[in-house]
Amino acid sequence: MAEQNRVVLYGMWASPFAKRIHLALKIKGIPFEYVEEDLQNKSPDLLKFNPVYKKVPVLVHNGRSICESAIIFEYIEEVWNNNGPSLLPQDPYKRAQVRFWADYVQKQVFEGLFLLMKTEGEAQEKAIEDVKEKLKVLEEQGLKDLLAEGSTFVNGDELGYLDIVMLTVLGMYKVHEEFFGVKIVEEEKIPVVFSWLNRLIEHPLAKEVAPPKEKVLGFLHFIRQKLLPSQAAA
Repeated sequence: MAEQNRVVLYGMWASPFAKRIHLALKIKGIPFEYVEEDLQNKSPDLLKFNPVYKKVPVLVHNGRSICESAIIFEYIEEVWNNNGPSLLPQDPYKRAQVRFWADYVQKQVFEGLFLLMKTEGEAQEKAIEDVKEKLKVLEEQGLKDLLAEGSTFVNGDELGYLDIVMLTVLGMYKVHEEFFGVKIVEEEKIPVVFSWLNRLIEHPLAKEVAPPKEKVLGFLHFIRQKLLPSQAAA
């Protein structure tokens, strides 16, 4: 790889934010090096390239770093706009709608799932119902306009921004359901979301970057022990 075109992604296997950039680079056909970070023992390079937040993902292009996944995503789309398929619609209104619903999935669905990790009992039951309600809103208010009839994904025949965000938030939903012992994505209640999500999961790149089930379960146990008040006090 020529030094002037060198691309390096610093990530961590369980980070949905790093996974988004990994997928975007793959879809655009951009050669890159991947560096796995241990967030309990951050490397000097990570601290050098992201001195403000000190977290992944970080994209280093020609020796210059770009941080924060949404900003990196925009950078990839602008710099390599002639590489591979576009990750965002060409129409300005549709592009705005995709950004809106990607933000919704991140702030409402992802944050709701995170709340499940640090609650139990009635509080967790309420959090689960809240996530289901957020997914119903996505089904009824978002996908009915964004997922064109006959389209495999929101971005058409290839994964785009909203597809990638959804995949990295709920692509392992079956593992989450097993971990929490409850259904989260119910086909009978949100059939469009259910079908779309399962098409995303079956995409070859999704399968390529998906971690093993047991590894995810172990990570969920680790995070829950750190976040759950009753476990932290034990």
